[in-house]
Amino acid sequence: MENIAVVTLGCSKNEIDSDLMTSILIDNNYSITKELDKADIIIINTCGFINEAKKESIEIIWEMCKYKEYGNCKYIILAGCLAERYWKELLDEIPYVDGIVGTGNIKEIVNLIEELKTKNRIVKVGNINNEYIEKVERTNYNHTAYIKISEGCNNYCSYCIIPKLRGKYRSRKVEDIVSEAKSLANKGVKEIIIIAQNTTDYGIDLYGEYKLPYLLKELNKIEKIEWIRLLYMYPDNFNDELIKAIKENEKVVKYLDIPIQHISDKVLKRMNRKTNKQDITKLIQKLRFEIPDIVIRTTIIVGFPGETAEDFNELYDYINKIKFDRLGVFTYSREEGTTAYNFEDQIDEDTKNQRKDKLMKLQKSISLDFNRKKVGKTYKVLIEEEVDDGVYIGRTYMDSPEIDGLVYFNSSDKVDIGSFININIADYLEYDLMGAIINESSQQDNTI
Repeated sequence: MENIAVVTLGCSKNEIDSDLMTSILIDNNYSITKELDKADIIIINTCGFINEAKKESIEIIWEMCKYKEYGNCKYIILAGCLAERYWKELLDEIPYVDGIVGTGNIKEIVNLIEELKTKNRIVKVGNINNEYIEKVERTNYNHTAYIKISEGCNNYCSYCIIPKLRGKYRSRKVEDIVSEAKSLANKGVKEIIIIAQNTTDYGIDLYGEYKLPYLLKELNKIEKIEWIRLLYMYPDNFNDELIKAIKENEKVVKYLDIPIQHISDKVLKRMNRKTNKQDITKLIQKLRFEIPDIVIRTTIIVGFPGETAEDFNELYDYINKIKFDRLGVFTYSREEGTTAYNFEDQIDEDTKNQRKDKLMKLQKSISLDFNRKKVGKTYKVLIEEEVDDGVYIGRTYMDSPEIDGLVYFNSSDKVDIGSFININIADYLEYDLMGAIINESSQQDNTI
C-alpha cells in the first residue's frame, strides 16, 4: 500500500478540495500520512490567486522536492489553482514534478497516479466547470468544518483570475449540502462554516432564485450543530429575505464576512464590482439596525490601478466612520489574464504598502476600542485548544478561525476541546481577549 501525503496551501476552499482528494484516495486503498519523509507520493494543493500566494506555493513545491532526493517519494503531484493556471511553466521549470491535476479534475487523482506507473509527467487540467464531487466522506475536520455550497464565480471582477481557474458559478443542491452537514454533525462537528466564492448568490443558477435563506433554514434544523457561520458574502444581491434568515435562525451566528474591496465609486467601477458606496452603506446600516449584535468583517484592496490619494483618503475616512468589527487589507496584485493587468496608472509597491499599513494601524485602534467595551461581558466560547498547562484558547461568535481574535483563559480542571463554555471577559489586547470561566451555578442569563 502506497503512502500519500497531501500538503494544502491557500484558502479554506482548497482545504475542502484536499479533503475530497484524500477521501477518494482512501476509498481506493491508499494510505494517508502526515510524515513527509515516509510518503511515497506527495500531493501539493497550490494557491495561485495573488503574488504572495504564488510565491509561497513555489517555495513549498521546491521544499517538497527534496523528498524525492532524500526521502521515499516517487512522485510529486501538483493540484489547485497554481497548477491549473501555470501547468506548463511548472513542468518546464521544476523537473521533479511528475503530475498535474487541475481544479476541475481532482476526481481523476487515482487515475493520474496509476498512469504515472507507466507514463511520465501526466497532466489533467482544463475541466474547470466540472460538477462538485458529491457523497464523499469528509476526513479533515474537528469541532469545526467548512462546507462549500458552490464552485466558481460569475462576477469577473477586473482584478480577479478565479473565474478562469474555477469556472462559472455552480451551486450544489440544498439536499446534498444538508446531507453533508448532518454527516459532519454526527461525527462531532459543532460549527459549520459556509463558504463559496460568492455565498450571497447561492442557488440563482440552479433554482432561478437566491436560495441561501432557505438553505440556512434547513441547516438550522440539524440538532447537533450549534453554530452556522457565513463567509464571503458579496454585498450585491444581499436582500431583505437573507437578512431576516440570518436574524431569525438562532444557530446562524451574527457574524458576516462581506468583502467590499473599496468604497470609492470610481475605484469600484474600475474593479467591475456590482455595487457602490451608497448601497454598501445602506446594507451595513440595515444589518446593524435589524441585528444589533451583528459583527461585520470586510476585506479591502489598496493600490488598485488609478487609485488616487483622494480615493484612498475617502476609503480611510469611511473606515474610520463606519468602524468595521473586523477588517483585512490586501495590496493589489497585478495578475496576468485579468482586465486590470493592462490598466494604466499602476501604483508602485511602496505606495501600496504605505496605504495598507495606514489602514491596519487605523483598524488596530478601532479593534482595541471594541475590545475595551467587551470587558465585563460574558460570551459563549468554543474551546479550540490547550496552549499550555491549564491555559486554553477559544473563539466567540465574533471570531472566525485563523483570521480573527481569540479568547484566553485559565482552568485548573480539564476542559474538553470542542466544547462550549461561558467566559467573562476581564482584559483585552488589540485583537484578543482574556477572561475567566463562569461556573454553572452562576451562569449569567445575558451570555452572548
